[in-house]
Amino acid sequence: MDFELSEEQRLLKDSVERLVADRYDFSARQRFMQKPTGFSRELWRQYAELGLLGLPFSEKDGGIGGGAVETMIVMEAFGRALALEPYFATIVLAGGFLRLGASAAVRSSLIPQIVSGDLLLAFAHAERQSRYDLADVATTARKDGSGYVIDGAKTLVIHGDCADKLVVSARLAGGQRERSGLGLFLLDAGAAGVTRRPYPTVDGLRAAEMTFAGVRVGADAAIGESGKAWELITKVVDAAIAALAAEAVGAMTTMHELTVEYLKTRKQFGVPIGAFQVLQHRAADMLIALEQARSMCLLATMMADEPDVVERRKAIAATKVQIGRSGRFVGQQAIQLHGGIGMTMEHKVGHYFKRVSIIDTLFGDADHHLAELARVGGLIAAA
Repeated sequence: MDFELSEEQRLLKDSVERLVADRYDFSARQRFMQKPTGFSRELWRQYAELGLLGLPFSEKDGGIGGGAVETMIVMEAFGRALALEPYFATIVLAGGFLRLGASAAVRSSLIPQIVSGDLLLAFAHAERQSRYDLADVATTARKDGSGYVIDGAKTLVIHGDCADKLVVSARLAGGQRERSGLGLFLLDAGAAGVTRRPYPTVDGLRAAEMTFAGVRVGADAAIGESGKAWELITKVVDAAIAALAAEAVGAMTTMHELTVEYLKTRKQFGVPIGAFQVLQHRAADMLIALEQARSMCLLATMMADEPDVVERRKAIAATKVQIGRSGRFVGQQAIQLHGGIGMTMEHKVGHYFKRVSIIDTLFGDADHHLAELARVGGLIAAA
């Protein structure tokens, strides 16, 4: 299997890494966090100019026609920079629903606005009682004439505070945890009946709690086939997990580099602490965990568009397990080897650990996915 990047992919990797290296040092990130939106609109426009915002969308919809590999390249670079912009929420997550489920009319209307950087999206799906169960949806969509009326509440809507439009999951029929009967709806974040309470998350990003009280939408607001949104939700979430794995690998890579550099410069007893063999071993163990995570990230990227749902979900679950385990180990070692300074808000290594820890919990932590993997017989079936 060929893991080499194409010439176009190498150019993409070089350009996005150069951009974040030039514009995204730790002090700049701290400044961006203080902005009203919690990120840099100027950088968002630069992403648009580079074509990053149109990367996964088809050329006929105004995009570039990239795939999972291109998304992996961008997300890994953003992980190294701890980027704050809503690329994951708008392009990967909510954008995935438009790309795979929206009508041609909706795609032609909205995707050019996304590509130009003028439209931000968010996916409102998780609810307080649902934890990691994607099918646990209590929000309802009641048929009303030719349209629908949506009632319910959503929690932890990533970048929901600044989104212009929302992709909202709601139940059209069936029990609260049934996979059938789910629908997806595209609505304006400022529509009558929509309220949102924004707040910062522990990793420096933004999210919002949202309520929907009698929100009326037309029939054209539905994404995909009515009542059959489960397959689309799982497909987009699986691709989103693959993207998060790449971001985590980028963050872990930086944590390892920061730690090795610190071991070379921090002196104790008159010598760099990196001269002590036991600390060299710990740095080597960090590298092993990082490379294990990178390998699984590549697997998830290759399997993100796999039509066999069972095999795709097994690969994604296995990736989530390894990313969670590696992220915790690399982060803990990085903090400990930095000593007291690693615990401060002034040093960036702790911020990387926070982001990796949040990635572990998004769409199910390592323990959850390990249980799911065991339930289906593991990644590779026993002989």
